[in-house]
Amino acid sequence: MSNATLVSTVVNGDAVQFACPTDESLMTALRDRVGLTGVKEGCGTGDCGACSVTLDGQLVCSCLVLGVEAEGRNVETVEGLAQDGQLHPLQEKFIEHAALQCGICTPGFLVAAKALLERNPNPNETEIRYALAGNLCRCTGYDKIVRAVQAAAKDMRKAKRR
Repeated sequence: MSNATLVSTVVNGDAVQFACPTDESLMTALRDRVGLTGVKEGCGTGDCGACSVTLDGQLVCSCLVLGVEAEGRNVETVEGLAQDGQLHPLQEKFIEHAALQCGICTPGFLVAAKALLERNPNPNETEIRYALAGNLCRCTGYDKIVRAVQAAAKDMRKAKRR
């Protein structure tokens, strides 16, 4: 591995180190070096959102970010949604509302939806569609995905009131 750099970062709350070529994308580093295969390559050009992760809380297409840019930063992937063996409400609602089929786009939609709900716990349909506009799905259409996000937002608001 020529021109490799040691990257120290936090991924889904865990300290991680990996050697990464300086021209390798964060998507490839997460998949091939860290073993997080939930990050999907759909287009490789930032157009489909299948590789969406958050980097210091900001939603990014990991195919457009270099792996070395994760140095000292916090990365969250779809693998970080479930906690202690319990699915995140978004994951539960995607299943309940049949908002997934082939699964290529699902991780990116889940990460993007979580980023939305963290900044806006009560989005309307237009806000959900706008927040998810960078994620493409060829199987489900978008209505089931939007309904799943709405239902998860409602459940998450109820849980916070308890």
